[in-house]
Amino acid sequence: MTRSTLLRPLAFALAFTAVAATAPAQAQTAAYPAKPIRMVVPFPPGGGTDILARLVAQKLTEANHWTVVPDNRAGAGGTIGIAEAARATPTGYDIVMGQKDNMVVAPWLYKSLSYNPVKDLTAVAHVAYTPVVIVTQANSKFKTLDDVVKAARAAPDTITYGSPGNGTTIHLAGEIFNGAAKIKMRHVPYKGSNAAMMDVLAGNVDLMVSSVPSAMAQIKAGKLRPLAVTSAKRSTSLPDTPTVAELGYKDFDVSTWYGVFVPAGTPKDVVATLNAAINKLLATPEMKAAIIAQGAEPQSMTPEQFAALLKTDYEKWKGIVQASGATIE
Repeated sequence: MTRSTLLRPLAFALAFTAVAATAPAQAQTAAYPAKPIRMVVPFPPGGGTDILARLVAQKLTEANHWTVVPDNRAGAGGTIGIAEAARATPTGYDIVMGQKDNMVVAPWLYKSLSYNPVKDLTAVAHVAYTPVVIVTQANSKFKTLDDVVKAARAAPDTITYGSPGNGTTIHLAGEIFNGAAKIKMRHVPYKGSNAAMMDVLAGNVDLMVSSVPSAMAQIKAGKLRPLAVTSAKRSTSLPDTPTVAELGYKDFDVSTWYGVFVPAGTPKDVVATLNAAINKLLATPEMKAAIIAQGAEPQSMTPEQFAALLKTDYEKWKGIVQASGATIE
């Protein structure tokens, strides 16, 4: 018997062992998801991110017989929840509903942040985008945005506006408007949209700068008056509300987006499975109507398209944040 003949059984045994070792991992990936998925929501209940995250979780559960459980991890402008998701084991069982605030603004605003969104997270699926809306209490003396500007010029630093927190796109939309209108309104940060909403409804702050989804229910109920949206185009959900640009502030355009991310290193086939499931939902009339009813605009993307958007906005907002002079310890 030759040496090569003797080695054949050994080679076969090694090959079989290698295949057997990889088979469970392949079977586990193929069966994804084989257990409940946690969706980290980096803001408190009731805000725009929470509303859309719960909608996606609910519809994924209903349509695919999965179990997707929202888990609110609020604080620090959404960065606590994103950081927790970035540290999670990259198996696809910890996903996060990120948005512009904590993915492309916060890294330039906070002096020390434990994650880099481009390196530590993988883009899975874009869900929706929305303009920011400037609202006031329905009984407020401010009937138009021009009323606000006139009052702010007459008494600088006395008109107050609430936001979901320091470092959010919404906060910076207010600061950018301050600069465009050459006024000084005082920013009052809250821990999430709901807390800010309660204070503007109570008259404790003059205005609120908000995502449309966060404010939509109170606008529909007639308790809030929308003065302007900050996007280049009018909101589909608020067609009678003018844009800031229409009111004389040329090229004013601030909006935000929402999407699902996973920790970097998550298997590509898991990312593809999640993307396909979410995009399938976004294509249904029911899901489109539900998102529009919340004041957002549904928009699907491939993981590659969403990753490119993340990278582009990440670089763009570096300049915006640095120009604003805003930083957080």
